[in-house]
Amino acid sequence: MNAPTTLAHLTPQISPRDVPEAFLEALKARFGAQCSTAMVVREQHGRDESAFTTVPPPAAVVFAESTQDVADAVKLCAQHRVPVIPFGVGSSLEGHLLAVQGGISIDLSRMNRVLAINPEDLTVTVQAGVTRKQLNEEIKSTGLFFPIDPGADATLGGMSATRASGTNAVRYGTMRENVLALEVVTAQGEVVRTGTRAKKSSAGYDLTRLYVGSEGTLGVITEVTLRIYPLPEAISAAICSFPSIAEAVQTVIQVIQLGVPIARVELLDANTVRMVNQYAKLGLREEAMLLMEFHGSPASVKEQAETVQALASDNGGEAFEWATTPEERTRLWTARHNAYFAAIQSRPGCRAISTDTCVPISKLADCLLESAAEADASGITYFLVGHVGDGNFHFGYLIDPNNAQEFATAETLNQQLVARALRLGGTCTGEHGIGLHKMDFLVNEAGEGAVGLMRTIKHALDPHNLMNPGKIFRW
Repeated sequence: MNAPTTLAHLTPQISPRDVPEAFLEALKARFGAQCSTAMVVREQHGRDESAFTTVPPPAAVVFAESTQDVADAVKLCAQHRVPVIPFGVGSSLEGHLLAVQGGISIDLSRMNRVLAINPEDLTVTVQAGVTRKQLNEEIKSTGLFFPIDPGADATLGGMSATRASGTNAVRYGTMRENVLALEVVTAQGEVVRTGTRAKKSSAGYDLTRLYVGSEGTLGVITEVTLRIYPLPEAISAAICSFPSIAEAVQTVIQVIQLGVPIARVELLDANTVRMVNQYAKLGLREEAMLLMEFHGSPASVKEQAETVQALASDNGGEAFEWATTPEERTRLWTARHNAYFAAIQSRPGCRAISTDTCVPISKLADCLLESAAEADASGITYFLVGHVGDGNFHFGYLIDPNNAQEFATAETLNQQLVARALRLGGTCTGEHGIGLHKMDFLVNEAGEGAVGLMRTIKHALDPHNLMNPGKIFRW
């Protein structure tokens, strides 16, 4: 691994560009009350959920209400060579939103209209500021739903930009598989459309996939066309406890290899279950635990649950509990949804340094067990949750934000975790993205040649490096 292991790795290279006064005047003249230079607003848009805490805020925030607003703002930025940082709800974890080279933030949260629902085609088109919960609320009367659930109620534009996934990815895929078309404002302020509502196409370069996961470095996503799915006729949720992580993961591997169409399967380690019990006053067994969900007809859901129960029992699984009513499912999933908050509450005043990797599922147990052993040996308090059906998992290291040594230890653990994942044929990030934090890890994973090709694309589409500069790779 080339990435350093010191605290300096968490100090981004800050080189803000001058923002001309004439530019700010032009911005205010065009946007009026939609443009703010108030420090409290700028600071709100200059931080996210990452470990980085020392980056100056953007020079201004524009609250876009239409694609034309975005295009006009970007054109002004292009004219004055001012960087542009798209902003959804600020839930990113790797420094995606930070103004390391200055510039302005374009907040898309007011672009929150569902533009078209096509139930016959199982597609929907939304503005970028629509959140996943809002979308599901608006389409529930059609008997359809959008399954991608990264945990936070993120915007669909932000989820597209970071190629998000989440708990349902094992059955429904990630944003990569579920975005059919985009509307994007380029670095020059031009509005382009990629893709169509058709389920497939062989027409030219796949520009939709280029922008999905580009983290705002190639353009600003303003509209998204998505696949949606029929609500399952029946849903069953289940939990099961295991003597150790190894037995829990072995059960998941057997479930996937057997072809059981499980919709969600989440892992919590014993540490996390203990934290959740304290936080939510639950009485769960403080062992490694799987939380599962099955979708289908009543008969198929029952068959899936019984099959998984038998596999779990063969691997030492106990206290198997399953539920079919919404109230019972909610109760069983409380542990997973409360994991982050439970962890934070377990150490008052701490900060969670969260990281993720993804490995081939056959290597999942090795990666998890070695990583947990390292974290235990370090003395750092941590929590572990995983979307283990697709080999993706998250460690959260709970550190004192004023303790430089704890920061450095957490970063060392993160580096060792990534090195292990890459050695086992995995990736440095399954869903959080690269942002600022994982630029060096991307080089280790993809190689200088592939990153150089990415850089060539960036130079071609954004020759003045205005679109979210300083992210994914160095200019």
